This record gives sequence, C-alpha cells and structure tokens, in this order.
Amino acid sequence: MELIRKHFTSLTELQYSQLEQLGPLYLEWNQKINVISRKDIDSLYIKHILHSLAIAKFIKFSPGTRILDVGTGGGFPGIPLAILFPACEFHLIDSIAKKIKVVQEVVNATGLTNVKANQMRVQDIKEQYDFVVSRAVTAFPDFVSMSRHVVAKNQKNAIGNGILYLKGGDFKSEVKPFGKKVFTTELSTFFDDEYFETKKLIHLPI
Repeated sequence: MELIRKHFTSLTELQYSQLEQLGPLYLEWNQKINVISRKDIDSLYIKHILHSLAIAKFIKFSPGTRILDVGTGGGFPGIPLAILFPACEFHLIDSIAKKIKVVQEVVNATGLTNVKANQMRVQDIKEQYDFVVSRAVTAFPDFVSMSRHVVAKNQKNAIGNGILYLKGGDFKSEVKPFGKKVFTTELSTFFDDEYFETKKLIHLPI
C-alpha cells in the first residue's frame, strides 16, 4: 500500500481502504482458486495493482465512461481502476468461470457497485464501450481484431475511444500494422520501480 499512496496521493479514505482490502482478499482466494501465480502473490501490489493503475496515470476517465476489461483473470486491470473511478461503469469478462467467481467475490467484499463480471468471450459482446482494457491476453493484432467491434463512436474523454493495452517487452512488430495510429507510453515515466522498465501502455483509437 505504500506504493499506492506514493503514486496516488489524493484518493479518498474509502478508495485507500478498498485498495488495502485487495491484499488479504487475493491472498485468501488464491489459496482456493489459483488466479495469480504463486510467485507473484507476494508482489501483488506492484505487479498487478500498480501495473493496472498505470492506465489511471495515462487517462482520467470522465464520469459515465464505460470500460470493458477483456481477459480480466482475477480482476486486473478492472478492479483497481473501478476503485479509482467510481463514477464509471466497468464490465469484466473472462472465459474461465473460476476466475470470474474470484472477481465477483472481491467485488462483493470491497463493496464496488460499478462493476459487473461475466464468464464470456469478447466476440459475444453486443454492447458498446468507450474503452477496452486488457493486460496482454494475446498478440496485439489478434486482440484488436476480436474486440474493436465493441468500441463506441461517441466521445466523452480527452483521448479517443479505443483500446488501452498493457504489455511488456519488445512488441514493435505487433504494433507496426497500425502505423502512426498507435501511441505507446513507457510505464517507467509513471513509476520508478525497475519492474516497470520494460512495461508499456498501448493506446489505439478505434
């Protein structure tokens, strides 16, 4: 939590409390249903929560913004973002039922009222969203192909509706097909921990 307080200094006490609850909740649920690798659970705040919140450093979602988290796993980046943006709507989906069970339990325990979670594939989504967020569930061109149909045309934010994709390593070949439409931000510009040296955020307006 020290990391969260260091990088996000103006949250409400409720938000800090909700973020603090995530540690013991994931520790408890991960023992029952493995949604976070055993070696990462001790680094939950840096590798999962703070990593998810990099999106909040890039954009401050306007109230009423609708965000779809595809391949959410245990709830990342959706749950930390939902805590930071209580006036926005979050829909978290994953194809694996046990992961959605954990998401729902964490949502219930933290009292989040702006999150719904479903076991489903993005290809089956009929609704429209301002942004699709994800943490590197597949190669970027494949992700764009399967999720771009859900992006709404009406704009309500400072940056264009589209995809916000957290990814690590070298992926120049993956974004090359999109040319100058793609914006890439180094997460090391937000966070000084060495974990973020190779981590990036891709924004592709749709």
